[in-house]
Parts: sequence; structure tokens; C-alpha cells
Amino acid sequence: MLDKNASLEKTAVLHRMVMPNHTCPYGLKAKDLLERSGYKVEDHHLTTREETDAFKAEHGVATTPQTFIDGQRVGGYDDLRRFLGKRVVDPKATTYRPVVVLFVLTALMAGAVSYAVAGTPFTLRALEWFISFSMVTLALLKLQNVESFATMFLNYDLLAKRWVPYSYIYPYAEAAAGVLMIAGALTWLSVPIALFIGTIGAVSVFKAVYIDKRELKCACVGGSSNVPLGFVSLTENLMMIAMAVWMALAAFGFAAGGHAM
Repeated sequence: MLDKNASLEKTAVLHRMVMPNHTCPYGLKAKDLLERSGYKVEDHHLTTREETDAFKAEHGVATTPQTFIDGQRVGGYDDLRRFLGKRVVDPKATTYRPVVVLFVLTALMAGAVSYAVAGTPFTLRALEWFISFSMVTLALLKLQNVESFATMFLNYDLLAKRWVPYSYIYPYAEAAAGVLMIAGALTWLSVPIALFIGTIGAVSVFKAVYIDKRELKCACVGGSSNVPLGFVSLTENLMMIAMAVWMALAAFGFAAGGHAM
């Protein structure tokens, strides 16, 4: 007897590259998306470059994978997402996500270290670690491709525009100040560095965004960033300034709960 549900089953035909030395990741993602969307997938593998090129020529397409539903070509992975009503991320769109994720994780790291040391994540030291961990992590992202960072940084930093080498020095200085602040060591060095780069950075961002009204991408998380220049970058610099002032006060015993360094 014919199963009524079988006739209602949704099917899709997927053509994707599965070669001995390469499996197309978008093909895997397309197959997974179809299956999670309730489709039975007829999975056709393109196992050689010649077979792949012949398939592209036959269907007049430039890429694989290609999905067909009800005999009609849906298209590649992004086209499939649109067909299924899923959001497609614009790789050129600005987003605060990298910075939000970074600050959330550095806050959790600071709380975890505080818990390990003091038995509670809610300590004054945790706040200090949060800022210094953030500085080091931001510097790490910049140093992944310092050339790309420097190029983007030159769009708005006032000192870098006058003295280009500063655009290369900046991430190393930020990293050094952050590491020293984590350790609570050499305050005489970390405080001036953080104050210097933080103040110049804050003034530069404020001028570019709030006075000149320029729409730029921020170099704060590296040269490939799509984070818009503005409040986030200003916050990064103000955090450095606040941390430097706090640690300077603590070093001289003026801050409550301060520690000599």
C-alpha cells in the first residue's frame, strides 16, 4: 500500500564537488541546510575537475554546489538560503559583532581568573583584568596582519598621518601595555604608554566621526574589520586612558584597594 507521507516528501537534487583532495565546504553546508529543512537530498558528487567544469558549462553556472528543487535550479549556497527564507550575510556590511564577542569573552576570562584567585568573579581586580585582557586581544587581532591594520589606521589617526611608523608601532605598544597591566608590573612604563596611545586615539576618533562626520571602518580589530569607526573605537581608547589613570593612582596608594607595583 502506498505511503501517503512518501508522496509528500520534499526532495532536492544537489551537485557538489567531492574530490580525493578536496570536498567543497559549501556543498556540505548546502546538504546540511536542505536536510535540516526537511528535504530528502539526491546527492550527486562531482569527483574530478573535468566533471565539474563540464557540469558548469552544461548549466551555465560559475560555481558549485548547485541545488535543483522540483526540476528548477535554485542556485548556489547563498541562493539556497534565500530560497529557504534564511538570512544571507553581506560580507561588506558593517557589524559590531567582532567587538561585542571580544568584550564578552574578555569579561568572562577576567571573571574566571578572579574566581580562580579570589573565589568570586566580582572583584575590582577582575575589572582591571577585563580592560587589560581586552587590550592584549585587540592588539593580537591587529598584529595578525599589521600591514593591513596600518593602512586602515592611517585613514583617521592624527599622529599616524604625520608619522607613518606610528601605525606599525601602535599594536605593539598596546600589547606591551596590556601585558604589563595584567601582571601589575612596570607601572612607570605601562601607564605612560596607555595614556599616550589612548589619548591620541580618542582625539583622532572623535575628530573623524563627530567633527568631520566621516564614515570609516575601524581598525580596532584588525585591518580586515567591518566594524564602523565610532563609539566602539572611542570606548577602546577611553578604557586605556581610564586603566592608566587608575593604575597610576593605585601605584601611589590613592585608589582604594590599590596595589603597589
